[in-house]
Amino acid sequence: MGGVSFRPRRAAVTVAALTALLVSGCSGSADRPGPAPSTPATPSTAASTPGAAPSDDPAARAAALVGTLGDEDLVGQVLMPYAYGSAATSVSPGSAAGNQALAGVDTPAQMIAKYRLGGLILVGFSADDPTKGNQETTNVDSPDQVRKLTTGLREAAAKLPTGAAPFLVGTDQEYGVVTRITDGVTVLPSALAAGAAGDPALTEAAWRAAGGELAAMGINLDFAPVADVLATRSTVIGSRSFGADPKRVSPQVQAAVRGLQGAGVAATLKHFPGHGHSADDSHEELPVLTQSRAALEAGAWPSFKAGVDAGTMAVMSAHLDVRAVDPGTPATFSHKLLTDVLRGQLGFQGVVITDGMNMAPAKRWSPGEAAVRALNAGNDLILMTPNVGQAYDGLLAAVRDGSLPRARLVDAVTRVLTMKFRLAGQPAPAMSTLASPAHRKAADALAAAAVTVLRGTCGTTPVRGPVTVTSSGGRDRTRALLTDALKAAGVTVVPSGGTVVHLVGYGDGAGDLRPDAAVTVAMDTPYVLSGAKSPTLLATYSSSRASMTALAGVLAGKARPGGRSPVAVSGLPATTCTA
Repeated sequence: MGGVSFRPRRAAVTVAALTALLVSGCSGSADRPGPAPSTPATPSTAASTPGAAPSDDPAARAAALVGTLGDEDLVGQVLMPYAYGSAATSVSPGSAAGNQALAGVDTPAQMIAKYRLGGLILVGFSADDPTKGNQETTNVDSPDQVRKLTTGLREAAAKLPTGAAPFLVGTDQEYGVVTRITDGVTVLPSALAAGAAGDPALTEAAWRAAGGELAAMGINLDFAPVADVLATRSTVIGSRSFGADPKRVSPQVQAAVRGLQGAGVAATLKHFPGHGHSADDSHEELPVLTQSRAALEAGAWPSFKAGVDAGTMAVMSAHLDVRAVDPGTPATFSHKLLTDVLRGQLGFQGVVITDGMNMAPAKRWSPGEAAVRALNAGNDLILMTPNVGQAYDGLLAAVRDGSLPRARLVDAVTRVLTMKFRLAGQPAPAMSTLASPAHRKAADALAAAAVTVLRGTCGTTPVRGPVTVTSSGGRDRTRALLTDALKAAGVTVVPSGGTVVHLVGYGDGAGDLRPDAAVTVAMDTPYVLSGAKSPTLLATYSSSRASMTALAGVLAGKARPGGRSPVAVSGLPATTCTA
C-alpha cells in the first residue's frame, strides 16, 4: 500500500448535512423554462432570515443558494456540455448548425440561458492527441480570443438564478499530447517528463505558473492532472501519466494539484479508478481492468488518495469495467466505485465529474438515461453529453418521477456550487503574465531536470561537429524548435551530412528509427528506444519548446541529463546522471 491510508477523513460539516433540509421543493413548470427564475425550493435559514449576514463559508453559501432554486435550475447546474464557436454570442453558420443539433440553440450564450448550465468545457485537439475522437469542434484560436469567449460565457451565466456563483469554464490542459491551448502560453513538459525529473517542487512551481495563465484567460477548472499510474503500455494514457510507480507518481500528483489550485484553478484527478491499468481506449470501447482489488488498492488508488489528501476539488470518473469491484458496469455508472470506494474508502468529498458522455461506453444509453444513471452512481457534473436537450429533459423527468432522488440532485448541485464559491473572489492575473520570463523559467527548469540518458556517457557532449536534426512523421515545428535551440547553444546545424540527431514521438515504433543516427531521442514514452541502435539514447518525454531547449543544452555539453525514466524500457536501465 506504500504507506497510504485509505481511512476517510472526517469533515466538521459535510455537504450532505448542509443539504439535508433542502430536498423537498417544488417541481416547477412542466415545460422547459427560459432564463427567468423558477419556483424555489424550501430556503435555508441563512437565506431566509431577515438581516442575516451571508456566510463566507463556501459550503454554507452553496446550501443557501440551493434553497432558492427550483428543479429546472438544479438540473442545469449538473450539466457541463461543450458548444460550437469561438465567441459567446456570435458564431459562424456552421457553428450555429452544430449548436442547433446539440442543444437547439445558435450560440453558447443561448445554450447557457436555455438550460441554466453549470459550466462549459472548451475543446480542441492537436494531431497527436489520443482524445481527439470525441473533440467534435474547437473553441480555441488564441489567448485573447479565449479570454473574450470566457468573459461572454460568464456574462450570460450572471443572468441566471445561480449567477452569484462563478460559472465553470473548464478545459483539458494537461500539457504534453493533450493540451488545448498551445500558442501564446507557457507550455509545460508532459507529466511523464515531470515524473522523470522527480522533483515535486519543480512540478508545483511549473503548474502554478501554468494555472495562473489559465486563470488569466478566464478558465477556472482544469481537467488535470492525470493521476493514472502507467501499469500498462497504454497509448491513450502514455506520457499523460507521471509514471509506473505509485510511490513516485503520488507526490507528483499532489504537486500539480497544489500548483493549479494555488493559482485559483480547480484541479481534477483523472481517470478514476485508474485508466493506466488498461491498455485499451475508452473513447472507442469499454476497457476491462482484470486486476484484483488488492492490486488496485496497492497500484492504482494511492495516487488518487494522494491527490485527495492534497485537496483536489474534483475527480473524473472513467469508463472502465473494474471486474474486481463491479463487473460489467462502467465506473462512471458504478455506485460501488464512486460512492463506496471514492467517497467512502478514499474519503473524497468534492465534485465527481464524468468523463465525456459522448464516448462509446456512455452511449449505450440515451443521453437522458445516461445522465440519470451517472447522477445516481455518485457523479455531480455530466460532461460533454451528446445532446444537451435530451440530457436536461431526462434529468428533469427523473427527478419528478422519483427515479433520480431529489436528495441526490440537491447533493450534487450543492457540491458543484461549493466548488464554485471556493473559486469565487480569486483575482484574475493580467494577460501580460502569459508566457512571461518567470513562467518560462519554471517550465524550463522542469524540462531540464527531465532529460534522461538511457544509453551513452553522462557528462560529455554526445555530438561532434555539425548536427543534422531529423524526425519521423514530419514534425517540422519540433525540428525547428530544436534547431533554434542548438544554434543558440553554439552548435552548427546543417540540412544534411552532419551528425544525425533523430527525434521520435507519439505513436512511433521501431520502423520510425534511424539506424545511422548518432543520437535518438524519445519525445513521448521511451519504449521505442528498446530497439534503437544509436550509441546515445536520450529521452525528453515531451516535444515542448522547454524540452527542446533542455535537449539542446545536453547535446551541446552545457547541461547534465539528470532524469530517471519513470517507466521501464526493455533492455535499458533507468539511468540517472547526478554525480
